Amino acid sequence: MNIPTTLKHKPVILSENYENVDGRYAYQSDAKGLSLGLAQWNDRGKVDISAKVWRYTGEKWSRQSEELPLHRVLDLAILVCRTKQHFREAYRYEKLYDTENPIIDRVGLQGDAMTVAICTENERIDEDIKLFYQALSNDDELLGERLRTLSGILKEMGY
Repeated sequence: MNIPTTLKHKPVILSENYENVDGRYAYQSDAKGLSLGLAQWNDRGKVDISAKVWRYTGEKWSRQSEELPLHRVLDLAILVCRTKQHFREAYRYEKLYDTENPIIDRVGLQGDAMTVAICTENERIDEDIKLFYQALSNDDELLGERLRTLSGILKEMGY
C-alpha cells in the first residue's frame, strides 16, 4: 500500500514497508510507513523538513499519523539513549532512581540543555517506573539492534 502523496505532508524519502519492522508490532502494525518530506505546516517562503509515521486503520489513513520536525526525532533518540543508559545502573537504587536527585542528565543543545529526569510529579511513579523498567528490559533486543545500526551509520558519517 502506497502512502499518500496528495496530503499536506509531501514525502521525499520513505519506507513503505515499515509495518514489517515495527518492533513487537511487526506484520500487525497500523504504522504502514515512515517518510521524510516537506512539513505540512510550511508557510509560503518557509520550508521545513519533517518525519512522519503513516498509520492506516484498514479503511483510511488515520488522523493519528504523526509528523515531527527532524530535530525532535533526534531529540527523542537522545532521550531514548539517556534513558537506556540510566536503567543500566538503576538497579543500584531502591526505587530505580536517586530520589534525592531525580535529574538523570542535562544534555547540552543550542546554548542551553535538555533536562532528562524522572517524572516525580507522577503520583504512581514508584509503580510506573518498575513497569517501565520491565518493558524496557523486554524490548532490549529490539532496541539494541536499532541502536547498533544507528551507531554504525553515525560512525560511517563521521560522528
